[in-house]
Amino acid sequence: MSIKEKTGRPIGDLLAEGESPDELYAALRAAFEADRNAASTDRHVRSLRDRWLGRRNGLLSAANEHWLKAAPRELKPTIGRLQNILRGQLQAAVKEAARAASKPVATDTGLDVTLPGQERVLGAVHPVRLALEEVLDIFRPLGYSVTEGPEIESFFYNFEALNFPANHPAVDEMDTLFLEDRVLLRTHTSPCQIRIMEAETPPLRSVVHGKVYRNDTPDATHSPMFHQLEMFAVDTNITFGDLKGTLEHFARRFFGPATKARFRPSYFPFTEPSAEVDITCPFCSGNGCRICKRTGFIEVLGCGMIDPSVLRNAGLDPYRYQGFAAGFGLDRFAMLKYGIDDILMMYQGDVRFLRQFR
Repeated sequence: MSIKEKTGRPIGDLLAEGESPDELYAALRAAFEADRNAASTDRHVRSLRDRWLGRRNGLLSAANEHWLKAAPRELKPTIGRLQNILRGQLQAAVKEAARAASKPVATDTGLDVTLPGQERVLGAVHPVRLALEEVLDIFRPLGYSVTEGPEIESFFYNFEALNFPANHPAVDEMDTLFLEDRVLLRTHTSPCQIRIMEAETPPLRSVVHGKVYRNDTPDATHSPMFHQLEMFAVDTNITFGDLKGTLEHFARRFFGPATKARFRPSYFPFTEPSAEVDITCPFCSGNGCRICKRTGFIEVLGCGMIDPSVLRNAGLDPYRYQGFAAGFGLDRFAMLKYGIDDILMMYQGDVRFLRQFR
Protein backbone atom coordinates (compact mmCIF):
# COMPACT_ATOMS: atom_id res chain seq x y z
CA MET A 1 0.00 0.00 0.00
CA SER A 2 1.44 3.40 -1.00
CA ILE A 3 1.70 6.61 1.01
CA LYS A 4 -0.97 8.08 -1.23
CA GLU A 5 -3.36 5.30 -0.32
CA LYS A 6 -2.65 5.85 3.39
CA THR A 7 -2.88 9.67 3.46
CA GLY A 8 -5.11 10.37 0.49
CA ARG A 9 -2.44 12.51 -1.24
CA PRO A 10 1.17 11.97 -2.43
CA ILE A 11 3.83 13.55 -0.20
CA GLY A 12 5.10 15.65 -3.12
CA ASP A 13 1.63 17.13 -3.59
CA LEU A 14 1.36 17.87 0.09
CA LEU A 15 4.63 19.81 0.08
CA ALA A 16 3.77 21.57 -3.17
CA GLU A 17 0.48 22.68 -1.71
CA GLY A 18 2.31 24.33 1.17
CA GLU A 19 1.88 21.62 3.78
CA SER A 20 4.39 22.20 6.56
CA PRO A 21 6.57 19.34 7.87
CA ASP A 22 4.48 19.35 11.06
CA GLU A 23 1.27 18.96 9.06
CA LEU A 24 2.75 16.11 7.02
CA TYR A 25 3.98 14.46 10.22
CA ALA A 26 0.43 14.70 11.62
CA ALA A 27 -1.02 13.16 8.44
CA LEU A 28 1.35 10.17 8.64
CA ARG A 29 0.66 9.72 12.35
CA ALA A 30 -3.09 9.79 11.74
CA ALA A 31 -2.79 7.15 9.03
CA PHE A 32 -0.77 4.94 11.40
CA GLU A 33 -3.29 5.35 14.25
CA ALA A 34 -6.10 4.24 11.96
CA ASP A 35 -4.18 1.02 11.24
CA ARG A 36 -3.26 0.55 14.88
CA ASN A 37 -6.87 0.78 16.07
CA ALA A 38 -7.79 -2.04 13.71
CA ALA A 39 -5.04 -4.35 15.06
CA SER A 40 -6.70 -6.49 17.78
CA THR A 41 -4.79 -9.78 17.60
CA ASP A 42 -1.16 -10.85 17.66
CA ARG A 43 -1.30 -11.58 13.96
CA HIS A 44 -2.72 -8.13 13.19
CA VAL A 45 -0.01 -6.44 15.28
CA ARG A 46 2.74 -8.32 13.44
CA SER A 47 1.22 -7.20 10.16
CA LEU A 48 1.06 -3.59 11.43
CA ARG A 49 4.74 -3.67 12.41
CA ASP A 50 5.87 -5.11 9.08
CA ARG A 51 3.75 -2.69 7.04
CA TRP A 52 4.93 0.47 8.80
CA LEU A 53 8.38 -0.32 10.22
CA GLY A 54 9.77 -2.80 7.69
CA ARG A 55 13.28 -1.76 6.64
CA ARG A 56 12.84 -2.29 2.91
CA ASN A 57 9.13 -2.17 2.16
CA GLY A 58 7.82 -0.40 5.24
CA LEU A 59 5.58 2.64 4.66
CA LEU A 60 7.62 4.79 7.05
CA SER A 61 10.86 4.11 5.13
CA ALA A 62 9.14 4.91 1.83
CA ALA A 63 7.56 8.06 3.26
CA ASN A 64 10.84 9.31 4.69
CA GLU A 65 12.64 8.83 1.39
CA HIS A 66 10.05 10.78 -0.60
CA TRP A 67 9.66 13.35 2.15
CA LEU A 68 13.32 14.26 2.18
CA LYS A 69 13.70 14.21 -1.60
CA ALA A 70 10.74 16.52 -2.17
CA ALA A 71 11.60 18.96 0.65
CA PRO A 72 13.51 22.24 0.11
CA ARG A 73 17.08 22.35 1.42
CA GLU A 74 16.17 24.61 4.36
CA LEU A 75 13.49 22.16 5.60
CA LYS A 76 15.57 18.99 5.48
CA PRO A 77 16.96 19.32 9.09
CA THR A 78 13.43 19.83 10.45
CA ILE A 79 12.11 16.90 8.42
CA GLY A 80 14.98 14.64 9.60
CA ARG A 81 14.17 15.44 13.24
CA LEU A 82 10.46 14.73 12.69
CA GLN A 83 11.30 11.45 10.94
CA ASN A 84 13.27 10.23 13.99
CA ILE A 85 10.51 11.30 16.37
CA LEU A 86 7.86 9.56 14.25
CA ARG A 87 9.85 6.32 14.02
CA GLY A 88 10.35 6.22 17.80
CA GLN A 89 6.67 6.89 18.42
CA LEU A 90 5.58 4.19 15.97
CA GLN A 91 7.95 1.62 17.50
CA ALA A 92 6.61 2.38 20.99
CA ALA A 93 3.03 2.22 19.74
CA VAL A 94 3.60 -1.17 18.09
CA LYS A 95 5.06 -2.59 21.33
CA GLU A 96 2.07 -1.33 23.31
CA ALA A 97 -0.33 -2.82 20.74
CA ALA A 98 1.49 -6.17 21.03
CA ARG A 99 1.11 -6.17 24.83
CA ALA A 100 -2.58 -5.30 24.56
CA ALA A 101 -3.22 -8.06 22.01
CA SER A 102 -1.56 -10.73 24.19
CA LYS A 103 -3.38 -9.73 27.39
CA PRO A 104 -6.07 -12.33 28.40
CA VAL A 105 -9.63 -11.27 27.80
CA ALA A 106 -11.64 -10.80 30.98
CA THR A 107 -14.61 -13.10 31.39
CA ASP A 108 -17.94 -12.55 33.06
CA THR A 109 -17.04 -15.16 35.69
CA GLY A 110 -13.87 -13.33 36.71
CA LEU A 111 -11.75 -16.34 35.72
CA ASP A 112 -8.08 -15.51 35.32
CA VAL A 113 -7.01 -17.76 32.46
CA THR A 114 -3.33 -17.04 33.14
CA LEU A 115 -3.40 -18.95 36.43
CA PRO A 116 -2.49 -22.67 36.40
CA GLY A 117 -5.50 -24.98 36.32
CA GLN A 118 -6.56 -27.41 38.99
CA GLU A 119 -4.63 -30.68 39.08
CA ARG A 120 -6.46 -33.44 37.29
CA VAL A 121 -6.35 -36.81 39.00
CA LEU A 122 -5.14 -39.43 36.55
CA GLY A 123 -7.50 -42.32 36.05
CA ALA A 124 -6.71 -45.96 36.77
CA VAL A 125 -7.70 -49.26 35.25
CA HIS A 126 -10.40 -50.86 37.39
CA PRO A 127 -9.31 -54.13 39.06
CA VAL A 128 -12.16 -56.01 37.37
CA ARG A 129 -10.97 -54.75 33.99
CA LEU A 130 -7.40 -55.76 34.87
CA ALA A 131 -8.57 -59.26 35.73
CA LEU A 132 -10.67 -59.47 32.56
CA GLU A 133 -7.81 -58.44 30.28
CA GLU A 134 -5.52 -61.00 31.91
CA VAL A 135 -8.09 -63.76 31.45
CA LEU A 136 -8.63 -62.83 27.79
CA ASP A 137 -4.87 -62.79 27.19
CA ILE A 138 -4.83 -66.43 28.34
CA PHE A 139 -7.76 -67.68 26.25
CA ARG A 140 -7.21 -65.74 23.01
CA PRO A 141 -4.01 -67.68 22.10
CA LEU A 142 -6.01 -70.90 22.57
CA GLY A 143 -8.35 -69.84 19.75
CA TYR A 144 -11.21 -68.42 21.80
CA SER A 145 -13.19 -65.46 20.49
CA VAL A 146 -14.61 -62.83 22.88
CA THR A 147 -18.33 -62.10 22.98
CA GLU A 148 -20.81 -60.04 24.99
CA GLY A 149 -24.58 -60.39 25.11
CA PRO A 150 -27.71 -58.50 26.19
CA GLU A 151 -28.16 -57.78 29.88
CA ILE A 152 -31.97 -57.84 29.51
CA GLU A 153 -32.87 -61.42 28.67
CA SER A 154 -35.92 -63.54 27.94
CA PHE A 155 -37.00 -66.30 30.28
CA PHE A 156 -36.30 -68.82 27.53
CA TYR A 157 -32.63 -67.99 27.02
CA ASN A 158 -31.90 -67.41 30.70
CA PHE A 159 -33.58 -70.58 32.03
CA GLU A 160 -35.54 -72.87 29.72
CA ALA A 161 -32.91 -73.30 27.00
CA LEU A 162 -30.34 -74.04 29.73
CA ASN A 163 -32.36 -76.94 31.12
CA PHE A 164 -33.50 -75.24 34.35
CA PRO A 165 -36.54 -76.99 35.80
CA ALA A 166 -39.54 -74.78 36.52
CA ASN A 167 -39.15 -75.23 40.28
CA HIS A 168 -35.41 -74.42 40.36
CA PRO A 169 -34.56 -71.95 43.18
CA ALA A 170 -32.79 -69.60 40.73
CA VAL A 171 -36.08 -69.05 38.91
CA ASP A 172 -37.77 -67.75 42.05
CA GLU A 173 -38.15 -63.98 42.36
CA MET A 174 -35.98 -64.09 45.50
CA ASP A 175 -32.98 -64.65 43.19
CA THR A 176 -34.07 -63.23 39.83
CA LEU A 177 -34.88 -59.60 39.08
CA PHE A 178 -37.88 -59.63 36.72
CA LEU A 179 -38.70 -56.53 34.66
CA GLU A 180 -41.99 -57.87 33.37
CA ASP A 181 -43.53 -61.22 32.51
CA ARG A 182 -40.79 -63.52 31.15
CA VAL A 183 -38.37 -60.60 30.78
CA LEU A 184 -35.57 -60.21 33.32
CA LEU A 185 -32.09 -58.97 34.09
CA ARG A 186 -29.86 -61.91 33.23
CA THR A 187 -28.65 -63.90 36.22
CA HIS A 188 -25.61 -65.34 34.40
CA THR A 189 -23.82 -65.07 31.05
CA SER A 190 -24.81 -68.60 29.96
CA PRO A 191 -27.68 -67.39 27.71
CA CYS A 192 -24.97 -66.25 25.30
CA GLN A 193 -24.00 -69.91 24.85
CA ILE A 194 -27.41 -70.63 23.33
CA ARG A 195 -27.34 -67.52 21.15
CA ILE A 196 -23.87 -68.34 19.79
CA MET A 197 -24.70 -72.00 19.17
CA GLU A 198 -27.87 -70.97 17.32
CA ALA A 199 -26.04 -68.46 15.13
CA GLU A 200 -22.80 -70.31 14.37
CA THR A 201 -21.73 -73.77 13.30
CA PRO A 202 -19.19 -75.78 15.36
CA PRO A 203 -16.33 -75.88 16.02
CA LEU A 204 -16.93 -73.09 18.54
CA ARG A 205 -14.52 -71.53 21.06
CA SER A 206 -15.92 -68.53 22.92
CA VAL A 207 -15.35 -66.45 26.03
CA VAL A 208 -18.40 -64.50 27.21
CA HIS A 209 -18.25 -61.76 29.83
CA GLY A 210 -20.44 -59.00 31.22
CA LYS A 211 -22.63 -57.80 34.08
CA VAL A 212 -25.13 -60.11 35.71
CA TYR A 213 -27.78 -59.43 38.36
CA ARG A 214 -29.07 -61.28 41.41
CA ASN A 215 -31.45 -60.29 44.16
CA ASP A 216 -28.67 -60.46 46.78
CA THR A 217 -28.12 -58.36 49.89
CA PRO A 218 -24.86 -56.41 49.54
CA ASP A 219 -22.06 -57.45 51.89
CA ALA A 220 -18.31 -58.07 51.72
CA THR A 221 -18.72 -61.01 49.32
CA HIS A 222 -22.06 -60.32 47.59
CA SER A 223 -23.41 -57.63 45.32
CA PRO A 224 -26.74 -57.42 43.41
CA MET A 225 -24.68 -56.63 40.30
CA PHE A 226 -21.36 -58.29 39.53
CA HIS A 227 -19.30 -59.42 36.55
CA GLN A 228 -19.22 -62.94 35.26
CA LEU A 229 -17.07 -64.68 32.66
CA GLU A 230 -17.49 -68.07 31.11
CA MET A 231 -15.79 -70.02 28.39
CA PHE A 232 -17.20 -72.85 26.35
CA ALA A 233 -16.22 -75.02 23.42
CA VAL A 234 -18.31 -77.19 21.09
CA ASP A 235 -16.84 -79.66 18.61
CA THR A 236 -16.71 -83.35 17.80
CA ASN A 237 -14.85 -85.71 20.12
CA ILE A 238 -14.53 -83.26 23.04
CA THR A 239 -14.01 -84.93 26.43
CA PHE A 240 -13.88 -83.97 30.09
CA GLY A 241 -10.12 -84.37 29.82
CA ASP A 242 -10.04 -81.45 27.37
CA LEU A 243 -11.92 -79.32 29.92
CA LYS A 244 -9.65 -80.39 32.75
CA GLY A 245 -6.46 -79.61 30.82
CA THR A 246 -7.78 -76.21 29.69
CA LEU A 247 -8.74 -75.13 33.21
CA GLU A 248 -5.48 -76.34 34.77
CA HIS A 249 -3.55 -74.34 32.17
CA PHE A 250 -5.72 -71.30 32.90
CA ALA A 251 -5.25 -71.60 36.69
CA ARG A 252 -1.47 -71.79 36.40
CA ARG A 253 -1.31 -68.82 34.04
CA PHE A 254 -3.62 -66.61 36.12
CA PHE A 255 -2.65 -67.51 39.70
CA GLY A 256 0.95 -68.65 39.19
CA PRO A 257 2.84 -71.70 37.85
CA ALA A 258 2.79 -73.49 41.21
CA THR A 259 -1.04 -73.44 41.38
CA LYS A 260 -2.75 -76.82 41.58
CA ALA A 261 -6.38 -77.46 40.68
CA ARG A 262 -8.70 -80.16 41.97
CA PHE A 263 -12.13 -81.12 40.61
CA ARG A 264 -15.02 -82.09 42.88
CA PRO A 265 -18.29 -83.59 41.56
CA SER A 266 -21.17 -81.13 41.58
CA TYR A 267 -24.47 -80.39 39.84
CA PHE A 268 -25.59 -77.69 37.39
CA PRO A 269 -28.74 -77.91 35.26
CA PHE A 270 -26.89 -77.13 32.03
CA THR A 271 -23.85 -79.45 32.39
CA GLU A 272 -23.50 -83.20 32.93
CA PRO A 273 -21.19 -84.30 34.44
CA SER A 274 -20.47 -81.17 36.47
CA ALA A 275 -17.66 -80.18 38.83
CA GLU A 276 -16.50 -77.47 41.19
CA VAL A 277 -12.86 -76.43 40.77
CA ASP A 278 -10.64 -75.58 43.75
CA ILE A 279 -7.15 -74.11 43.52
CA THR A 280 -4.34 -73.96 46.03
CA CYS A 281 -4.92 -70.93 48.24
CA PRO A 282 -3.04 -67.95 46.73
CA PHE A 283 -2.70 -66.38 50.19
CA CYS A 284 -0.92 -69.26 51.91
CA SER A 285 0.31 -71.26 48.90
CA GLY A 286 -1.70 -74.27 50.04
CA ASN A 287 -0.30 -74.40 53.58
CA GLY A 288 -3.62 -73.53 55.22
CA CYS A 289 -4.78 -70.17 56.55
CA ARG A 290 -7.84 -68.37 57.87
CA ILE A 291 -9.03 -67.42 54.39
CA CYS A 292 -9.02 -71.01 53.05
CA LYS A 293 -10.30 -72.34 56.42
CA ARG A 294 -7.05 -74.29 56.91
CA THR A 295 -7.79 -76.54 53.92
CA GLY A 296 -5.15 -75.09 51.59
CA PHE A 297 -7.72 -74.82 48.77
CA ILE A 298 -10.26 -72.20 47.63
CA GLU A 299 -13.24 -72.89 45.36
CA VAL A 300 -13.07 -70.62 42.30
CA LEU A 301 -15.40 -71.83 39.52
CA GLY A 302 -17.92 -74.34 38.26
CA CYS A 303 -17.66 -76.36 35.07
CA GLY A 304 -18.84 -79.42 33.21
CA MET A 305 -19.74 -81.01 29.92
CA ILE A 306 -22.62 -79.24 28.17
CA ASP A 307 -25.81 -81.21 28.74
CA PRO A 308 -27.12 -82.90 25.58
CA SER A 309 -30.50 -81.22 26.17
CA VAL A 310 -28.83 -77.78 26.00
CA LEU A 311 -27.17 -78.69 22.70
CA ARG A 312 -30.52 -79.89 21.39
CA ASN A 313 -32.25 -76.66 22.52
CA ALA A 314 -29.66 -74.69 20.51
CA GLY A 315 -30.34 -76.75 17.39
CA LEU A 316 -27.24 -78.97 17.55
CA ASP A 317 -27.15 -82.76 17.29
CA PRO A 318 -25.87 -84.07 20.69
CA TYR A 319 -24.88 -87.37 19.04
CA ARG A 320 -22.48 -85.51 16.76
CA TYR A 321 -21.27 -82.66 18.92
CA GLN A 322 -20.02 -82.41 22.48
CA GLY A 323 -18.98 -79.37 24.48
CA PHE A 324 -17.68 -78.14 27.79
CA ALA A 325 -18.23 -74.91 29.73
CA ALA A 326 -16.88 -73.16 32.82
CA GLY A 327 -17.87 -69.94 34.55
CA PHE A 328 -16.77 -67.75 37.42
CA GLY A 329 -17.19 -64.29 38.94
CA LEU A 330 -14.61 -61.83 37.64
CA ASP A 331 -15.01 -59.73 40.77
CA ARG A 332 -14.01 -62.66 42.96
CA PHE A 333 -11.02 -63.43 40.76
CA ALA A 334 -9.92 -59.79 41.09
CA MET A 335 -10.31 -60.04 44.86
CA LEU A 336 -8.13 -63.16 44.98
CA LYS A 337 -5.58 -61.76 42.57
CA TYR A 338 -5.12 -58.38 44.25
CA GLY A 339 -5.91 -59.21 47.88
CA ILE A 340 -9.22 -57.26 48.10
CA ASP A 341 -11.33 -58.29 51.08
CA ASP A 342 -14.57 -56.41 50.29
CA ILE A 343 -16.33 -56.64 46.91
CA LEU A 344 -18.22 -53.40 47.56
CA MET A 345 -14.96 -51.42 47.46
CA MET A 346 -14.89 -51.99 43.71
CA TYR A 347 -18.20 -50.17 43.22
CA GLN A 348 -17.84 -47.17 45.53
CA GLY A 349 -15.63 -45.08 43.22
CA ASP A 350 -13.10 -44.31 45.96
CA VAL A 351 -10.13 -42.79 44.12
CA ARG A 352 -7.76 -43.77 46.95
CA PHE A 353 -8.66 -47.41 46.35
CA LEU A 354 -8.58 -47.27 42.55
CA ARG A 355 -5.21 -45.50 42.41
CA GLN A 356 -3.55 -48.69 43.60
CA PHE A 357 -4.27 -50.36 40.27
CA ARG A 358 -2.55 -47.96 37.83
